[in-house]
Amino acid sequence: MDFKSYIAEAISKATNINKDEIKSYIEIPKIEANGDFAFPCFRLAKELKQSPVNIANNIKEKIEIDNNIISRIAVVNGFLNFYVSKISLVKETIQKFDIQKEEYGKSNIGEERTVIVEYSSPNIAKPFHIGHLKTTIIGNALYKLYEFLGFKTIGINHLGDYGTQFAKLIEGYKRWGKEYDFSTDPIDKLADIYKRINALCEEDEKVLEECRETFKKLENGDPYCIELWNKFKDLSIKEFEKIYDLLGVKFDSIKGEAFYSDKMQEVIDILEKSSKLVESQGAKVVNLEDQGINTPCIIQKANGSSIYATRDLAAILYRARTYDFDKCLYVVGEEQSLHFKQVFAVAKYLGLDKKYTDGLEHVSYGMIRLPEGKMSSRKGNFVKVKDLLDEAISKSKEIIQDRDIENKDLVAKQVGIGAVIFEDLAESRTKNQVFDLKEALNFNGETGPYIQYMTVRTKSVLEKAGYLPDSNNLNLSKITDDSTIKLLKLIDNFEDTLLDAMNKNEPSVISRYLIDVSKAFSTFYNENKIICEDKEAEDARLYVTYMTKTVLTNGLHLLGIEVPEKM
Repeated sequence: MDFKSYIAEAISKATNINKDEIKSYIEIPKIEANGDFAFPCFRLAKELKQSPVNIANNIKEKIEIDNNIISRIAVVNGFLNFYVSKISLVKETIQKFDIQKEEYGKSNIGEERTVIVEYSSPNIAKPFHIGHLKTTIIGNALYKLYEFLGFKTIGINHLGDYGTQFAKLIEGYKRWGKEYDFSTDPIDKLADIYKRINALCEEDEKVLEECRETFKKLENGDPYCIELWNKFKDLSIKEFEKIYDLLGVKFDSIKGEAFYSDKMQEVIDILEKSSKLVESQGAKVVNLEDQGINTPCIIQKANGSSIYATRDLAAILYRARTYDFDKCLYVVGEEQSLHFKQVFAVAKYLGLDKKYTDGLEHVSYGMIRLPEGKMSSRKGNFVKVKDLLDEAISKSKEIIQDRDIENKDLVAKQVGIGAVIFEDLAESRTKNQVFDLKEALNFNGETGPYIQYMTVRTKSVLEKAGYLPDSNNLNLSKITDDSTIKLLKLIDNFEDTLLDAMNKNEPSVISRYLIDVSKAFSTFYNENKIICEDKEAEDARLYVTYMTKTVLTNGLHLLGIEVPEKM
């Protein structure tokens, strides 16, 4: 039974107000003593022209409910608080879980809808640093979440493989390439060249102008420039794949900006035909003041070369035609907010169906900082993800070294990688973050290893009991104590949690939920002897343990975190 719907229908009958409207107002109280569900009557004060307290008391007098389902209703400061019968809650939660069991939480709400998730998108010829880690981890979690909820999901890695920065690298390579041995650590060598050429560009405007001209040559297909560009790209992708393998991240399409180089002219032609493209200081721009954006969007530079926006617009056209998407999510740092506002605004002038332009969304995230400040690849001040992941695995191995665990290398990898992933997803994606590996590996904190450990504990209990899941003939009265009820309430809320995470494009909603479930299971475990002489109590508690294992395993999977066999 959907308790929220049951309560909404009862209130609707008592007030003659639409059931769906009532349901949208019903909350889960933050304080457990205030019941299982609460209806804030101040929502109806204007419509009914009464005080919230009077409305609450009037509804309480009129409402008709089954006491076997709702055991009590209380009025507190204009809220109607509903207390669900414990037996009813246990029964309904288990019946709901039984429909799906191992696939609990999965749904088909996204059926026949397509979502594109663009994530990771590192620049070629530059080390993959922790600034790229956040988009990769958030994007992978969103990809898995939408797929789990029934959407046709397309993961795209939009490589940064075009633009003036690559012309800079070509110019740097011309000057100093012979000084380097590219047979080992080629990306580090290219990064050093990039750092040197940037410094030279800042000192000498003529060098910067040479780089701009070199980019124009690259756009025009200069053989030497193309040869170097391909070399840089091949070296980079090989390095990126090592990191994606460690993180367990995959893509359906890896298409860089360069893929759209022959598709940009159509964007320019469409905008010119619609009279939206105007000249400004030699460049071609689109003015967006009519959409509330005071900064015009540059489509073509004064020297005739393209810009990020041109390629992103070409990509939107291509994706609409190729994938017929309902949503296209861009998991990119918040510093690109203006860029995406401009691009999404210009996209409305491309003649696309409104479905596509309405489906464009920038899923922004905050900065990741080192203790000493903001990272910069230009200044060489960054942490490479490969080094971070290797360190996390190494430290995990030290922590578990004295434990009786087979295949410690695999477990160390699962725990170390899981710790890094969870650290990135533990807080709101828009929050700025200082990455703390020591805290991330704390087995007793609100961390990935803690949730992994609790999941392993559920598996261990079930294995020790030789348990095969069976919900038939359970004595539900054996699992109505407070700690079990709290755990079951959380389990019952799994699907709503996933929908909330999807609606907000916020994986941290799942992260916080898994912490709550882990803590609730710890209390349940400590307050109830699961394997015991009372066979009815044991069977009921083992099934709750099985439900918990399923929720934690599925939740961790959605975040991209593996569950070790032992810890």
